[in-house]
Amino acid sequence: MKKINPFLQNIISDPNIISLLNAIYDGIYIVNTDREIVFWNKGAEKITGHINGDIINRKCSDDILNHIDENGHLLCNKGCPLSKAMKTGNTIEKKVYPLSKTKERFPVLSRVDPIKDEDGNVVGAIEVFRDISKEEDFRVLQEKFNNLIKKYVSDTAYKEITKQALTGKTKTSKLSDLTLLFVDIADFTEFVENNSMCGIVSMLNEVFDMCGKIIKKQHGDIDKFIGDSLMAVFVDANDAVIAAQEIWKQNELQNIERDKNKKQKILLHYGINSGKVIWSDIGTSERKDLTVFGDAVNIAKRIEEMSDTNAIYISESTYSRLKNPHIFSFHSKLTIKGKKDPIAIFKSFL
Repeated sequence: MKKINPFLQNIISDPNIISLLNAIYDGIYIVNTDREIVFWNKGAEKITGHINGDIINRKCSDDILNHIDENGHLLCNKGCPLSKAMKTGNTIEKKVYPLSKTKERFPVLSRVDPIKDEDGNVVGAIEVFRDISKEEDFRVLQEKFNNLIKKYVSDTAYKEITKQALTGKTKTSKLSDLTLLFVDIADFTEFVENNSMCGIVSMLNEVFDMCGKIIKKQHGDIDKFIGDSLMAVFVDANDAVIAAQEIWKQNELQNIERDKNKKQKILLHYGINSGKVIWSDIGTSERKDLTVFGDAVNIAKRIEEMSDTNAIYISESTYSRLKNPHIFSFHSKLTIKGKKDPIAIFKSFL
């Protein structure tokens, strides 16, 4: 063992300092400039299982703690926080995984500070570490829970709920200019009559999964599933049209496979409209949905209901927002109950 610097020796020999460090629940140990452990507190004993007699005058690398980082790299030979702190004179904070006496690794949050004498010379280092196993278990569980929740709510709803949880502020209604896309499965009742429940669920998941991936790719968000249809919202009308086109193309490719496997083909209706909508929490005091509603939503649904499966139908409001509107041509005027003037509808053959 290297001779301990007198300044460092005074620290680890002072009964008041020793009593104070042993009263702390966190693990604390002190090393000399050769990284030999010269002090090991009661908290370190409790956390690791290594008692003072097993540790003193030895190094972490002497088959004791053998710290590794998050990637499994052994830090004792390269990247040791103790060495780095003594070399740079800076505080080092890092999550590491030491070995317990029973040879089990566990996560700790470690802080290493250099110890300097009266002249500013580094004479050793002190490491304070805290077992964060419970925090890590909670983090993993939280991530699993978040991933599960994301399957059942829209991205917008998830982000808003997270924001509310962090700030404590509840959602207030917001008026937004959005484009709404409705996609509906044609002749769904007939499909239900001719297929098993498992076949129905499988088909719905297949179609909605395909739609969801494309909608997300085109910067949209599925607001809700309504039986055999879905409603998606977009900030940009162009993205909504591109999403509808890609959904149609992908569904045609899937229909080729369905035909090869002697399965019933699936045809889809599309309706798109743009305009002001209210974005708000709707529901009871116990359960709410973050959703959009308003005339623009109702019109998009009505367009989808009157559409054929061989074209994408959009309102004039959406048409006016497109960068390349020439792919659409005027189709007809749609009369909406409660609306004074009929709405111009445009269609694009696929």
